[in-house]
Amino acid sequence: MEKVLKPMSGYLALVFCLVLFAGAVYFFISGVEQSITYVIIAMLCFLLFCFFLKGLMIIQPNHSRVLNFFGKYVGTVKDNGLFFINPLYSSQKMSLRSENLQGQTLKVNDKMGNPIEIAVVMVWKVGDTYKAAFDVERYSDFVRMQSEAAVRHLAMSFPYDNLEDDHAPITLREGGDKINSILEQELTDRLSKAGIVIQEARISHLAYASEIAGAMLQRQQATAIVAARTKIVEGAVGMVDLALKKLSEENIVELDDERKAAMVSNLMVVLCGEKAAQPILNAGTLYN
Repeated sequence: MEKVLKPMSGYLALVFCLVLFAGAVYFFISGVEQSITYVIIAMLCFLLFCFFLKGLMIIQPNHSRVLNFFGKYVGTVKDNGLFFINPLYSSQKMSLRSENLQGQTLKVNDKMGNPIEIAVVMVWKVGDTYKAAFDVERYSDFVRMQSEAAVRHLAMSFPYDNLEDDHAPITLREGGDKINSILEQELTDRLSKAGIVIQEARISHLAYASEIAGAMLQRQQATAIVAARTKIVEGAVGMVDLALKKLSEENIVELDDERKAAMVSNLMVVLCGEKAAQPILNAGTLYN
């Protein structure tokens, strides 16, 4: 469990170290000229200077120091400035800044078994220095490996789109914020054991794998064409029905079933054709 320490200010200890160093220089020079005792005092002052100097530490903004005393966790210093700690403590520097991780593009199968390419970008930082320092070997490597595992699990949990699974509530391509929220939760669950806080995670690259990209593009185009044709036919049928009703209600012309069929056929050709219909002057009648 992380324990935050508030060490004493290091300015007084710095002055004391400077006094010891000045004393060591003074007694060494005096000892060379007068007595060996001064040289011994100078050596003691210099040893004390080195000992207390080891207890001084400077912590930059958004950095911390994890302290240990002969293998026992003492605490973490998160304040900024010059501090003095027990010189026998060992310290480990740890950054608390937010970091970006641009994951490599992974090739993985989606829920329907289609090979896709996916990559994510995430923003993370160390939240619990104890877990980051002692619960995992190297927390930066742990973040990279677990983020890759989370992306693979996400890709295999959902289809790329709803071409094959029409009833899929969420797809990777259209999931948007929902997919990103699921990804963030997946990363949080995996990285919390290392004391890592996920601030943001987004899919940065998503596409079919190159070996099936062409086939899937043709399939998407065919689906779009069929959908468009369906709308055109629905609209044309409505317009033909409206035309027949108007002609009948306003008694513009009386049409028997055969003439109605011919009119419907002509209107459907005009409304559903890809090109503009060419007018043809008919000098005869339908029956001769």
